[in-house]
Amino acid sequence: MKLEKYSFGCGDRFFHQGRPQLEAIIAAKDMGIDIVPVWNKSYREHSIVGTDPMSARKEADEAVKALNWKNSYYVDADHIGLGNVDLFIQASDFYTLDVADFTGKAADKDAIEAFVKKYSSYIGSIDVPGIEKKLEITEAKLRSIAEKYLLAVQEAGKIYRHVLEKKGEGNFVPEVSMDETDLPQTPDELLFILAAIADEGIPAQTIAPKFTGRFNKGVDYVGNVEQFNKEFDEDVCVIAFAVREFGLPENLKLSIHSGSDKFSIYPGMQAAMRKHDAGLHLKTAGTTWLEEIIGLAEAGGEGLEIAKEVYRTGLKKFDELCAPYAAVIDIDKNKLPSPDEVDGWSGPFFAKVLRHDQSEKLYNLHVRQLLHVGYKVASQMGNRWTDALERYEDVVADQVRENLLERHIKRVFF
Repeated sequence: MKLEKYSFGCGDRFFHQGRPQLEAIIAAKDMGIDIVPVWNKSYREHSIVGTDPMSARKEADEAVKALNWKNSYYVDADHIGLGNVDLFIQASDFYTLDVADFTGKAADKDAIEAFVKKYSSYIGSIDVPGIEKKLEITEAKLRSIAEKYLLAVQEAGKIYRHVLEKKGEGNFVPEVSMDETDLPQTPDELLFILAAIADEGIPAQTIAPKFTGRFNKGVDYVGNVEQFNKEFDEDVCVIAFAVREFGLPENLKLSIHSGSDKFSIYPGMQAAMRKHDAGLHLKTAGTTWLEEIIGLAEAGGEGLEIAKEVYRTGLKKFDELCAPYAAVIDIDKNKLPSPDEVDGWSGPFFAKVLRHDQSEKLYNLHVRQLLHVGYKVASQMGNRWTDALERYEDVVADQVRENLLERHIKRVFF
């Protein structure tokens, strides 16, 4: 199973938006950009909402059938480890092997020394095509990289081989994820992480490193855009070099997690992809839930009342909702309006506050982040929430489709 050059992670919390998401992908294809959809939902999200992985498979299959999609599509076991991967075996054919929790923890000393010895021939200057400055590798640096990342890659190997035993060779796409760590990985670290991945026999088709800056949920990138652009470009070059050096899959590409709404870095990503003819996997699933809220608000009536109730309850349960996402949100509670104020908003006003349009003076990134993590509130509404999505399906679907196509696909590729 070979993942195509461009892929978008586009699942959603409540499995109602598969069709408008795929419609956006089809519209992109009509404009000349071939993207494959990867419906994803993490174990954490399933646990919070009370769903199971087969629900994601059902959503994907139904959307594909309804729209007569003939190209590839995938269902991602997102951010899984050995403790929960078996739940995804039947449903998924894309596996995000999340080993961020193992980074910074040292592997067995003999394994570290063996790694250093194996790659000692790279000590000195490495000329990676496309990178202006040569990578300077010392024995101490090589050992430090092994101490920080070897155990994590070994864990990825364990997860991969477990899935391989269940699914069989060639029946799934492996991704290695190290993005939810404290420090970004430098190009030389990424190079030897990829070497370790090759040693583990993982035919990784995407790699999700940690970049400089913050990738907060549902809002724009926070950090030095020029530095990110430099890192992204250099990582693309390192991947191409590692593919040749270590025999990794030729379609190996970068994966950007929490990639939705990072508008300021899309131009740099586009420039690097064009410059190096590189692929991309971009995860955008979380933004879909916010478009559902916007759609319900725009619809008015019961839809608007539900949107206001999600905000009121979300603010009341602020600490509970934010705790699982503390590393990827920055909310100033002083900039959150009171529930009584929100109760006075019209549907269009509510939508303008929440929609990610930075030219709109009413836009409030703090409200947006709070509602991003507030999907648990909607899940606790049960049928009332899903019935509203179905009652106002046309309005909601328009928001979902437009968001994915106009604010994401077009900004990344056109």
